[in-house]
Amino acid sequence: MNRTSVRTDFSVAFSVWQALFLREANGRLAAGRSAWLWILLEPAAHLVFLMVVIGVLRHAVVRGANIEVFVLVGVWSFFLVRNIAQRGMDAIQANAALFSYRQVRPVDTVLVRAAVEAFLYLIVGAILLTALALFDIDIRPSNPLLVIGAGGLLWTFGLGLGLILSVVETLLPEVGKIVRLLFTPLYFLSAVMYSVSNLPQGGMRDTVLANPITHGVEAMRIGWFAAYHGATQISLGYLGFCALSTMFLGLALHVRYATRLTAQ
Repeated sequence: MNRTSVRTDFSVAFSVWQALFLREANGRLAAGRSAWLWILLEPAAHLVFLMVVIGVLRHAVVRGANIEVFVLVGVWSFFLVRNIAQRGMDAIQANAALFSYRQVRPVDTVLVRAAVEAFLYLIVGAILLTALALFDIDIRPSNPLLVIGAGGLLWTFGLGLGLILSVVETLLPEVGKIVRLLFTPLYFLSAVMYSVSNLPQGGMRDTVLANPITHGVEAMRIGWFAAYHGATQISLGYLGFCALSTMFLGLALHVRYATRLTAQ
């Protein structure tokens, strides 16, 4: 008599995540002949451009931080959140054929895409930092735990946005186009190219500080540079609250509309 092994729910979910991760990573890197190169060149191009704008055209000096790593932290942080949110938004429609297998759920595709983006951007960040180190630029963070904590919260916030937007995009496809457009002004409101402490008190600073990404970016800079002092309003607690809130709302939407998401 043959014995049939019974797998736990976590074992099944882990196998699904592993298979989806390999599928997504292969699709992300092999989407075109230069797909893997663009992943690196996009943040690198922004880094070089902003270094020229800030360091040469404006002659700006950021106190307590070297401009190269300062800009890199801003670009890397924003792109991490943006890419996780945008790719998570498209995850359900891109993997709709897989939902014929009852083990695969829409939420799995968003979670795995977020993991793939985190993996890729860790590699991108390491390559760009190594490139800066070759020019004798000090790339060592003064408080690695703060940098890791801020980066983790930014990833969680991006995942929460991805979970919410994946449901909205599937049920209301037109909204996706609007969301992509909104990320352009958000780029300028995320302190990518400037320090919040340099903004005048009042409306503009309050608007920038209302953006959770700004708190993650500035917290990473504070953790990277011992002599850098950001705005006193910077709070990882605020970013953590926004990250957990978006995660909760995103998961709730996936539970609420689970049947409609798999039926699309």
